[in-house]
Amino acid sequence: MEAMEIDSEKNLQRKQSIYNSLDEKFLIHKETYRGQQYSQIYFARLHLMRTLLYSLVHDWKPHLPVCTILGLEEGKECIVVGTLYKHMKLKPRILDEYSKERSATPLVKPHNFMHPDDHLILEDESGRVKIGGTMLSPSAYVTGVIVALHGKESGAGDFTVQDVLEAGLPPQIEFPLKSKEDKFVVLFSGLSVGSSRSNPLEFQLLVDHITGHLGDEKEQGTAAQIVHVVIAGSSLEIHGGLINGQNLTPKDQSRMSEPIKELDILLAQIAVSVPLDIMPGPKDPANFSLPQQPFNRYLFPGAAAYNTFRACTNPHCFELDSIRFLGTSGQNVHDLEKYSEAKDKVEFMERTLRWRHLAPTAPNTLRCYPFTDRDPFLIESCPHVYFVGNQDTFATSVLKGSEGQLVRLISIPKFCETGVAVVLNLKNLECHTLSFGTQFSS
Repeated sequence: MEAMEIDSEKNLQRKQSIYNSLDEKFLIHKETYRGQQYSQIYFARLHLMRTLLYSLVHDWKPHLPVCTILGLEEGKECIVVGTLYKHMKLKPRILDEYSKERSATPLVKPHNFMHPDDHLILEDESGRVKIGGTMLSPSAYVTGVIVALHGKESGAGDFTVQDVLEAGLPPQIEFPLKSKEDKFVVLFSGLSVGSSRSNPLEFQLLVDHITGHLGDEKEQGTAAQIVHVVIAGSSLEIHGGLINGQNLTPKDQSRMSEPIKELDILLAQIAVSVPLDIMPGPKDPANFSLPQQPFNRYLFPGAAAYNTFRACTNPHCFELDSIRFLGTSGQNVHDLEKYSEAKDKVEFMERTLRWRHLAPTAPNTLRCYPFTDRDPFLIESCPHVYFVGNQDTFATSVLKGSEGQLVRLISIPKFCETGVAVVLNLKNLECHTLSFGTQFSS
């Protein structure tokens, strides 16, 4: 079932769009863990990104030689390409966590681990060198970013950086010819069904708006223009104490299954009317490491009965009417926020695009699968829409690339805390919020 009438009396028909999933590179098929080390994903990342940066160096500074770290000569200017490593004084370590159990006061602040003494190191297969100078601010970078640096080795053994080249935004497929009709995509995240913060009435109001059962004829006309819905993670919150490897009592089984049943009923209401993508998030019953694999469809038997329901990966990539979307459930930005600084979440998103990597801190501080011959988080094609779920507030901007790329960046707030969903117009990539409240003023 691809669509249904919004109002049978007025024969108001829902608009449709052409959908194409691009999640294949995030799927884990036949890979099995055989004790492989995480160094292999770094080697794959460096190999691919270095080839790209070498091609860009010719236009950047063609007069300078390109060296390896082992080949650096004191006082000789050159370009070096490598992986950044940030030495952080406050970065949590296993022994620190062990000591914390016996300490009344925490050793670090839980929200950010930056310290004035942090410094950057550049590595390649031949060696590593400490970065000197003021060109690269440690607060703006994290471990795992691949860059090209112009500088020279100082007498103290540091590499004094004079200029830096990042990969920049990747090539972008041409934006389709502007349509004359409005088509909307609704994005929201952080439903947290099963938690005390979840508000079932607010979610039901959102569902009723999407399906055209809320409001007057004008509102129903707007609802008929919604062609797709994306739920960007953290839809469920199951009490962690119940999942401890022990046999569950019938009461505990009921406590675990009730939030899933409740969510399934609401998802089915959406899927009967409009195509729906649901991504797993940090608190959902899915694998914890990135890329998170799709929900098992048997979790949601009611919604899964419709071919409009799609369980997707996190990260999630797809096209609607040839407009490319790329998004995550928020773990990549949350981790960047712990180990670097920016003015807002949108700036973190911009950096991942300029570095051409969705999750540069994986696998150092963000858990991911130990791939051996590829890095699925490399951004090879620039999206038109880049979204991140489970943020504190809504924010958006348009990022422009050096080759004419235009990207709509969207920070999607947690619905359970804000009652806010985001609506994007495929015609012009403009977006606005839908806000639902259930409190009555006295």
